[in-house]
Amino acid sequence: MTSAELRSAFLEFFRQHGHSVQPSSSLVPGNDPTLLFTNAGMVQFKELFLGREQRGYVRAATSQRCVRAGGKHNDLENVGYTARHHTFFEMLGNFSFGDYFKTEAIHFAWDFLTKELGIPAEKLWVTVFEEDAEAEKIWLDDIGVDPTRLSKIGAKDNFWSMGDTGPCGPCTEIFYDHGEHIFGGPPGTPDEDGDRYIEIWNLVFMQYDRSVDGTLTPLPKPSVDTGMGLERIAAVLQGVHSNYEIDLFQKLLKVAAELAGTSNLDQSSLRVIADHIRSCAFLVTDGVMPSNEGRGYVLRRIIRRAIRHGYRLGIQDVFFYKLVAPLAEEMGGAYPELKSAQAQIERVLKKEEERFAETLGQGMKILEACVAKMQGTVIPGDTLFQLYDTYGFPVDLTADFARENNLTVDHAGFEIAMSAQRERARSANSFGANYSQEIKLEGQTEFTGYGHLDDQVNIIALYKEGHEVDTLNVGEEGLVVLDKTPFYAESGGQIGDSGRIIADGAVFEVSDTQKQGGNLFLHKGKLVSGTFAKGKACIAQVNAACRKATELNHSATHLLHAALRQVLGDHVAQKGSLVNTERLRFDFSHFEPITDNQINVLERMVNEQIRLNNPVSATVMAKDDAVKAGAMALFGEKYGDEVRVLKIGEFSTELCGGTHVERAGDIGCFKIISETGVAAGVRRIEAVTGNGAMEWLASRDKALAIIAGLLKSAPEKAAEKVEQLLDKTRSLEKQLEKLQAQLASSAGNDLVSQAIEVAGVKILAVKLDQVDPKALRDLADQLKNKLGSSALVLAAIEGDKVSLVASVSKDQMGKIKAGDLVNFVATKVGGKGGGRPDMAMAGGNDPSGLAEALAQVPAWIQAQLTE
Repeated sequence: MTSAELRSAFLEFFRQHGHSVQPSSSLVPGNDPTLLFTNAGMVQFKELFLGREQRGYVRAATSQRCVRAGGKHNDLENVGYTARHHTFFEMLGNFSFGDYFKTEAIHFAWDFLTKELGIPAEKLWVTVFEEDAEAEKIWLDDIGVDPTRLSKIGAKDNFWSMGDTGPCGPCTEIFYDHGEHIFGGPPGTPDEDGDRYIEIWNLVFMQYDRSVDGTLTPLPKPSVDTGMGLERIAAVLQGVHSNYEIDLFQKLLKVAAELAGTSNLDQSSLRVIADHIRSCAFLVTDGVMPSNEGRGYVLRRIIRRAIRHGYRLGIQDVFFYKLVAPLAEEMGGAYPELKSAQAQIERVLKKEEERFAETLGQGMKILEACVAKMQGTVIPGDTLFQLYDTYGFPVDLTADFARENNLTVDHAGFEIAMSAQRERARSANSFGANYSQEIKLEGQTEFTGYGHLDDQVNIIALYKEGHEVDTLNVGEEGLVVLDKTPFYAESGGQIGDSGRIIADGAVFEVSDTQKQGGNLFLHKGKLVSGTFAKGKACIAQVNAACRKATELNHSATHLLHAALRQVLGDHVAQKGSLVNTERLRFDFSHFEPITDNQINVLERMVNEQIRLNNPVSATVMAKDDAVKAGAMALFGEKYGDEVRVLKIGEFSTELCGGTHVERAGDIGCFKIISETGVAAGVRRIEAVTGNGAMEWLASRDKALAIIAGLLKSAPEKAAEKVEQLLDKTRSLEKQLEKLQAQLASSAGNDLVSQAIEVAGVKILAVKLDQVDPKALRDLADQLKNKLGSSALVLAAIEGDKVSLVASVSKDQMGKIKAGDLVNFVATKVGGKGGGRPDMAMAGGNDPSGLAEALAQVPAWIQAQLTE
């Protein structure tokens, strides 16, 4: 059975048993900012398990794409060296949200393995939590498992928790016995870490809620979360022991081997490359771009590790992107988004490899030279840091090299060097409102703000400093939770609404609105008069001016997104956005700066849509239907089964829960004010609309009028006049440089006579007036030629800055180093410097110490000569 057939068989089995088959969610979790990547099937259902969200089903099944690299779950360093560690894998799972429980879950798993897949019962081994007598009884009495093939295991391996508090429960696991020819014992025995018995399915029974003090309280609606690695069960069905021997990897391994000119598919470097192309390709598909922080940095680490293994195999050319095509061919049927993004993925990987190739060879030489002269077996922390900081080598890449050469790395020394750099680079950070304090409150807030900006509401909860309270008094800051609200909570890049909540003379000024969990709105602000009490009826009033200004920018963002795809291509995808009252900011995938002409085309296209004044309509429909209709889903956003489709005429169709103008003409006008790069392959456009655009244009007109007045020119002639002035300035600067050089040369003739002689060496240490600091080096060369055997220091002062040049003749470099000489003077004027033994430069910011420093130069040189 192929992996594709296995995936389909699993989903179809559970479909026939009443499960709703759901698509894999993005590798970028849309509902958990604490999680780096989606690493298990249950991630997309977290809000369901916590009871914060309801959907139209109580049973689900998925084949979930997962990444484990970086963060708590990090398999990166083991990938390529074991049979089953991967950065990317697929997790087959079935889930019950308060519906069936242990009996049905265990029967489903056993029936699928033994009946659907035909795996002999005697090849399977079962574990249960040592205190879970219920699961043990089901296995022994209902299923009829051989008691000698069941182990009771402790909480470390067979009790699952979502965190320190919250839902948790016992697990039961199913293992496959690969046979006596492979070393290892059953789970729970001293030899359990061997490779004979391999876990293939884990069934988690969420039946308790753990409180802060550790007390376990039974949940009213116990749930089931199961996970089975597709690659592991495929290895069983395809009769192989290593996951890398299954069909999903074989073609990738063969293509990588062909690129490396080898026929040996068992090399660990080939396995690394075959694994890493899977995680890299799907991460880019889901909108992650290589960068130096967060998810982007993990992606960069994986890419660079693959490239380094290609280097190890002797691959000289850019190669990694060439594995995208065979991967898309193998997995594009199950995940059509991979095929759609193929060209984009290839561009991203190729550009990243080209960038790293510039420093890979140099870094490897540094690393190999370090190893060659090492006395012990530990690569020093300062070398790790140099490779990381200068050559872009992630530490795990160097650790990989160390492992291949039976060495270790000094992680502690690296962290010390990194901490020192962080301290040097540390700058003040400002933080916005802190909503990290989780509000434990059942229920959801009904949003009523699409149609109107005020509503009759009721207070259902009040919070102060993270704790629930019965009342808020005048002057106190806090959070207000309402049964319904017209206030939009920050989402999809649109900022949260501000405004007022009024009740019987009490006024709560709302400064921000945020959303927690599935749909709980938190109104943050301050009570400016009266008293607020839980249960009180109120009137909620949104700040209409701020909402309207934000809507202009939000609708313009949709028009810009559609225009970008028309002008630049379908590879453009949103990578982030901010929509507030003043402007819009839109980040998108693209590999080069946008030209002035393209910016003009974008502006014209958006403004043309504004003038057409098409209606802006919103329709709620099934997500699958919306995507089929051409609606674009946005990066990083989480969508339910039903979505809101926002259309602006026929020009733009996107999934969006935000608020918008009624007609495109309401936007007024649109002006791009900046276009910049924010990361590799990610560009950013900032723009203004409506009155904001008019004010921006007016300020530009005013600035141009002022410039034109200073130039005594008409505004339309100002640029031409500035160019003429610049040409004249450049000509005068050249003349000035020429005159200064002549002056310095003339001064040089006078300076020769000021040199003193010590032990046959001419010494000169002087401050020069009316000499451009840039001319010091040329003057030093002239003087050295005239003085012969010599050592000299020249200084110039410009404002509070001291410029220094030291020069030493070739015959004296054995005893006098120009770098040491210039540093001797520089330290006395608040600076430092360095350079070659014959020529060095320095600077300082304390001119008051210069005279004394120059006076001490002859004695310092004499001391060097007599050593």
